[in-house]
Parts: sequence; structure tokens; C-alpha cells
Amino acid sequence: MSDFQAIDALLAATPADRTPLPPAEQRRQLREGLGLSRAQVARALGVSPSTLGGWESGRDPSGDVREQYVYFLQQAGEKVRSRTATEPPAPATHPAHAAPMESGELGGDDGEDLVQLVTPAPCLLCGQPAQFALAGVPQHLDTAECNTASSTPQTPATPPQPEAAKQKPPATRRTAARTGDVPIVPKGRRAQAASDTPDLIGQAVAAALAQYSGDVEAATAALVKRAIPDAMALLDATRKGGRYDVVAHPWVPDILRKPTAHGADQIWEARPKWTRPHLPAGQHEVTALDINGAYLSALKTHLPIGQLEHSTGNHHDRRRAGVHLITPPVWEHDAVLPNPLGSRDEPGPLWVTEPTLRLLLRLSGPKYGLCDPPEIHESFTSGATENLLEKFRIALKDARDAAIAAGDEVTLEYVKAMYSKFVSTMGESNYNRELYRPDWMHIIRSQAFANLWWKAHRAFDEGLMVVRVMGTDELHVIGDWRAVFPEGRGVAEVKIKDVYSVGTDPDHTNNP
Repeated sequence: MSDFQAIDALLAATPADRTPLPPAEQRRQLREGLGLSRAQVARALGVSPSTLGGWESGRDPSGDVREQYVYFLQQAGEKVRSRTATEPPAPATHPAHAAPMESGELGGDDGEDLVQLVTPAPCLLCGQPAQFALAGVPQHLDTAECNTASSTPQTPATPPQPEAAKQKPPATRRTAARTGDVPIVPKGRRAQAASDTPDLIGQAVAAALAQYSGDVEAATAALVKRAIPDAMALLDATRKGGRYDVVAHPWVPDILRKPTAHGADQIWEARPKWTRPHLPAGQHEVTALDINGAYLSALKTHLPIGQLEHSTGNHHDRRRAGVHLITPPVWEHDAVLPNPLGSRDEPGPLWVTEPTLRLLLRLSGPKYGLCDPPEIHESFTSGATENLLEKFRIALKDARDAAIAAGDEVTLEYVKAMYSKFVSTMGESNYNRELYRPDWMHIIRSQAFANLWWKAHRAFDEGLMVVRVMGTDELHVIGDWRAVFPEGRGVAEVKIKDVYSVGTDPDHTNNP
């Protein structure tokens, strides 16, 4: 009887009815219909804007937050319908009633999916307020209007000044401006108030140390445990005002999907695992160098912004990035330098990432001439930028540098966990559901491997003997490496991991 009671209790605890979610397109339209930003709704639900963006792109939430999101959508729908019933009929939104459009301008067939927004929202292209949304995306219907909005500077009205200010001599006014007490910091080409750049990393470390009464080990463990959500919050903060929106959950091709839970997809990352086959006779002292912040440096790489699109042909567009099916060239320098493709035994075509392809193309060019160019068969790419994660990278780098200078191991371990876990969990991971970009994960990893290959080439070019190249951060060399690489803990520096001897001392070869 107890067994049946246990089953009854289990069934009773299972929700009998899970209210279905509306289609993804309607979710976004309900939010925009109330003039709410993604950040506002995300804040109310206790999630990040990128998580909400994933739900509006087709991914469904789970757990308690799912019921909260269902409730929000139900109430939003009621409010939108209530507004529609009480407001006078809106003017027709057919393109014929909007500004005239010419071929190539934004618009829909017979006004399909075209709605007039209750509250103007930023245009997808220029960022200025737009009155219409096409397929749920706010945008100007007239290209001329969009160009004007994006190129015409907005001159704020000058508030009336007190008479005393008007009579102040020009020199005095200039002095007052110079001695203002609002600190500013650089942000790209612009400057902004320092108070507008919250130190999320410093705040988190201070809060953890306070929570655990200064216990360094306990605070570090707690910070490392929350590194993934904190990294995503930092990404959202550094992306504010960015030129491009992060597409967090795009469609991805099958080559980027794991066939089984413990299997691997079809992308080759070119991880090096190379040892020089021969050394000159004699005994040699080898220094194993540790490359600092390999994944942190690799965040600066060409990343596809939007959804990957398929193309064929032996052509590479440097304005785009993604993954490519190539036949790699023959590598004839394995005696002194590792193959840029990494350690691969199987012949024939394979899928590689953008950094690997760019490395091979560069090495095949006239400056190096180390191999033939690879043959590109097909690609999945999107428009790309090298600076998509640059503010995120700089924030982490600055925090890392400051922690090293201050001997702050808590912050150092926290920052290391943030960028390493950020990279490792943006693929098919249960630990990070806010960002699903397996293409980015492979590209960033491959960039780290490409960066290590270039360090090996620099060592070889400067007269060092390269002995081993391993993973993302290990370079073994013979010779005066300090004349080539600066020593230290900074991202642009290296530190010693090990020193060992290899070979036989000729003076003791014949000793008994």
C-alpha cells in the first residue's frame, strides 16, 4: 500500500495542466504592443534581457519562471485587447498610407505583418524612434527617413540661462567648465560620466567578502559558482548602446549540433598537440612557457552577428564569419613548426572555423608562402565584426590587471572563471541557457589556438627552437626566450611553467 501511496503523491505533485505558451512571434508582439522594452520585462521576471530574447526567438522557459512568463503574456494580451476595444480605430497601416516606398526599401507584401506601434521604438537600422514594426521588428518604412534619422544630429534645445550666467565673462565660463566636479571616463569615441559605468565585478567581490566575513576561500568558491550568470550580466551591461544586438538563440545548422548527448559536432577547432620530432645532438634546456589569459585574448575575434546563412564556392568574404568546409593544404614544415590545422590524422575535407581558415589563407599568401591556399567548398556565415565582445573583454582584462597589481587572488580567480566558463558553456550546455552560440564557442576556442600558433611562429622567426606546442597556452622553447617574449602575469606576457633538460650531455656519453 505504501508503494501506491508514494506513486499517488508523485502524481499529485505533478502539474495537471501546463498552460501552453503562444508562438514566439506573438510573445514579442505582446511586449512591444504595450511599449515595454526587453530590459523592463526581464527585470520584472528576474532574468536577463538575453534570456527573454531567447524566449521570444522560440526557446521555452522552464520551472517557476515559466508560470510567471505565462502570466505576464496572459495579462499583456488582456491589456492589448482592452486598449484595442476602447481606442478609436487606428488609421490604415497599408504601405500606401505610409510614406511612399521605392524598390529595395523596407516593406511587406500587401502590408503583411506591418503594424503601427503604440509607442515608438528604436529602428533596427538607425536606432532612432520608428512608428511601425514589420514582422515584429521596429523600423522606418522609408529609407530616406531612416537615413535622415541616422545621420542628422539631434540638437537639444538650450535651456534659458539666468541673467548672472549670461553676464559672466567668457574666460570665467571656460574656467567653470574646466573645474566641474563630474568625473568622466572614455567610452569609445565618446566620454561619459564615471557613475554610468558600474563596477559589477568589484561590487560582486565586495559583497561576497562581506557575506562570508572576509573568508577568502568561501568568497572565492561562491563567486566561481555564480561566474556564468555574472558573466552574462556583465555582457548585457557592456552591450548597452552597442551598434549590434547579440543574437542569443539563432537557428544553427546540423553540423553544429551534437548527434548524441556525449558526442561531438562536426567542427574541427585545430587544437595543437605537437612535439618536434628531432633535436640536434647534445643536451638542451627547455623552458615551458605559459601563455596568460588565452581565452580572454581570444574574445577579440571575428564573430558572426546574426543567423548563419549557407553558401557554396571557393570564395572567402572577409566581411563575414562562420564555419567552412575546406580541403586543407599539405603542410611540409612539421619538423620545425606545428601544422596550423592541429593534430589530425584523417585525410579529406573537414569543417573549420573562421580563425583557422584566416590563418591558412594568411600563411598561403605572398608574405609567408608556407602552404597552398585551402579549397573552400561551402560555408555557413553571417555578417561579422571583430569587436562584438570587445567591451566585455576589456572589462574583464582591466579587472584582471587591477587584481594582479593589488595581489587580489579572489578577483583574479573570479574573473578567470567568468571568461573561461563563458566560452565553455555557450554551446549545448545546461549551465548557460541565456546564450546558445556553438559557432561562437568553436570560433573563440580556435582563435586561442591560432594565437598560440602565431607565438610559436614568432619564436621560430626570432631564432628560438620550438619543441612543443600544446592546447591553448603551452609553448616549449630552447633559447633566450626573454629576448622574444616579455615575462609577467599580464595578458600580453608569458610566465614560466616548467624548465627541464632533454638530450644527452656529450661529455658523459662514454662514461661507465
